Amino acid sequence: MKWRIEDIPVFHAVVATGGMTGAARSLGMPKSSVSKSVARLEQDLGIRLFDRNSRRVRVTREGELFFQQCQKILDQVSEADAVMTGLSGVPSGRLSVALPPAFCEEILAPKLAEFHRRYPRIELDVEATTRAIDMLADRFDIAVVVGVQENSELAQKVLIGGRLIWVTSPAYLAAHDIGEDVRALERHLMICERRYGDRTLMIKQHGHVVRFDVGAHVARINNPLAVRRAVAHGAGISFLPEHYCVELLGEGRLVEIGSGVVFDTRAAQLTAIFPSRKLISSRARAFLDFLEEICDAPARGTEPVAATKPSDDSRRPGV
Repeated sequence: MKWRIEDIPVFHAVVATGGMTGAARSLGMPKSSVSKSVARLEQDLGIRLFDRNSRRVRVTREGELFFQQCQKILDQVSEADAVMTGLSGVPSGRLSVALPPAFCEEILAPKLAEFHRRYPRIELDVEATTRAIDMLADRFDIAVVVGVQENSELAQKVLIGGRLIWVTSPAYLAAHDIGEDVRALERHLMICERRYGDRTLMIKQHGHVVRFDVGAHVARINNPLAVRRAVAHGAGISFLPEHYCVELLGEGRLVEIGSGVVFDTRAAQLTAIFPSRKLISSRARAFLDFLEEICDAPARGTEPVAATKPSDDSRRPGV
């Protein structure tokens, strides 16, 4: 090995803080020493790790790849230190996590007190966001994302299978003859989640695959809980991840319809992604296991309400 191991934390800090000044501040060392360490590492490796000008430092593609390896090295050092100090059985330290807002509010938030009770030494830092996540640039330890993930560079754990279902309110169903094919359903579609409304969806209608594009007249919202609330209050019909509908279906505030029009079974899949399978920290492992545990609960025994219209008497006011 031609390069020096002591230069790794310095290089990591430059990437993590976005520059030499930030790295010097976080490490408590002179900026000149940071620059010398990075220059020495580039010379020893024989590659350019950063593109520099008078105002900014930008990590190169080669630098990004090396940063991933450095992260693994530092994680392994951290784990070894935890073992040697007798802390391996007590996950601790800061854990940075990115979650979809609906997942954070509906699934994680009600269980946060339990997580803190089990792991009081983990400093959990959660960002609820709908933007695309770059694990390297954003410096997250774990992110939960929607849909099927093809990036083989990241380790993955499927948390929820992800069925999309058609739903409406009992009152809307009572007042309208909705129908059971996709064109009939489309006429009653007033609102949907943006991630599904801005692309072509492939669905099966009574066994046949058809393309489905949401019309321009349909309102789009980037939060499935807002779509759910609107539909429950009479905003026509929509399609939503089943895991966000279980409770309202059980209470009778929503009913499932359109059983013959089926979306890709993975369309609403929720997946945890993280940089490494082998060198995952004890705190990240604890959080992943906790997510897997709480995501098992939505099946949690609620029976869907059948999509049947009430009798004529039940439509009268006050009945």
